[in-house]
Amino acid sequence: MCGIVGSVAHGPVNQDLYDALTVLQHRGQDAAGIMTCNRDRLHLRKDNGLVRDVFHARHMLQLKGTMGIGHVRYPTAGCSSSAESQPFFVNSPFGIALAHNGNLTNSDKLRDELFLQDMRHINTESDSEVLLNILAHELQQTGRIRIEHEDLFNAVSRLHERCHGAYAAVAMIAGYGLVGFRDPNGIRPLVYGRRPTPAGDEYMLASESVALDVLGFELIDDVAPGEAIIIDMQGGIAKKQCAPNPQHSPCMFEFVYFARPDSIIDDISVYKARLRMGDALAAKIKRKWADEDIDVVIPIPDTSRTAAVQLAHHLDVKYREGFIKNRYIGRTFIMPGQKLRRKSVRQKLNAIDLEFRDKNVLLVDDSIVRGTTSRQIIQMAREAGARRVCFASAAPPVRYPNVYGIDMPCVEELVGHNRDEAQIAEEIGADRLIYQDLDDISEAVRRGSRRVSRFDNSCFSGEYVTGDVTPEYLEEVSRRRADAARDQNEDEQDINGMYNPS
Repeated sequence: MCGIVGSVAHGPVNQDLYDALTVLQHRGQDAAGIMTCNRDRLHLRKDNGLVRDVFHARHMLQLKGTMGIGHVRYPTAGCSSSAESQPFFVNSPFGIALAHNGNLTNSDKLRDELFLQDMRHINTESDSEVLLNILAHELQQTGRIRIEHEDLFNAVSRLHERCHGAYAAVAMIAGYGLVGFRDPNGIRPLVYGRRPTPAGDEYMLASESVALDVLGFELIDDVAPGEAIIIDMQGGIAKKQCAPNPQHSPCMFEFVYFARPDSIIDDISVYKARLRMGDALAAKIKRKWADEDIDVVIPIPDTSRTAAVQLAHHLDVKYREGFIKNRYIGRTFIMPGQKLRRKSVRQKLNAIDLEFRDKNVLLVDDSIVRGTTSRQIIQMAREAGARRVCFASAAPPVRYPNVYGIDMPCVEELVGHNRDEAQIAEEIGADRLIYQDLDDISEAVRRGSRRVSRFDNSCFSGEYVTGDVTPEYLEEVSRRRADAARDQNEDEQDINGMYNPS
């Protein structure tokens, strides 16, 4: 999962891009990058680390120009190399840079095509570089020295024909403008907005509307599935549907976990969707757990708070903050390596004993993926004196890998894989466990929008909306992720050995 932003303004865009990336930092903490365009000259700064650590005053001074794009990244498949940080750039044609959120499911095939047919070299393992080179090749086929809007729309149309999977992207063409586009299923989010200034309107594209809000841009709309939007350097704007049969199928995990609650995605308030998740989960607890004596509802910070508040209200049970979060530790879900993940949970959360002591506690989390974090948190609650610890997940069991840009572990590492609720409860150490139903969560999110026809809920259902995900593909994904995780653990052991010699 990544965050992307692009802006065309009448003054320098470097500060706006920096500020937008800090707002989108929750979408990726591994690397950050900004590329700006000053007339026809491009300037780039990217590296591993948080936005605040990658960009210093000297870098910002070099990022000149009234147009630019930015990216925050978390490591996919255990890789955290700075060579994979974005934006990526190609010189030919015109000078094109691209930032991408998502994952191509046919990237191996496209790499072969780019080398053998298009005669283009791919320098990293990133499918974002593949996506950029596909766009560049299709634009090069125009044979024009200067392109027009229709040329770009046609290039995106051909890109849709070639590229499968999930992608929301913003590309910058030197001296021309920005183009933002989404895959025909709209799996990954992309919005755009306008900010009036005395010199004229300025525009911004971003993964989430909250980035626009903070910088004073008015949200205009989402980029529709299969649609492309062009913002030229003069502030002109044009958009066109570039896919023949788009279907609105946003990723359910955006609403469950990734997006900020103050964002609006595909006309759906993330905050209200999470409130409705709490409503539905409370109703299920009343049906299934009428015999359960719950003294207090405690959320696992931060994403589950909204659902937990609503759940406690409907159950007429006290809501309390029982865990204090150290905000200087990264989100454990997106940290590479199980060993580092286990270590970070204790550093990240600390229990308030008086909220647990001698109480029957219901812990609420947004989801359960590996179960490692849940197990440790339940143990912390017991150590703080809880008499009984029940656990509720605002999402259904995660039983299948996500192949559309969320780097979930290989299927064997998912605690929900081939286990029923009782077995999962035993695995994580809960006295009792309850999950949200898939139909209920779908209704909770869909109720906010008339546009969405379905969701990508593949990690819950095993049904992949692109229709090209085979068992063989999933086996290969699991193998790569397992290999990458093993390599990551070996790297950590090497580092630990350097600092802790036996």
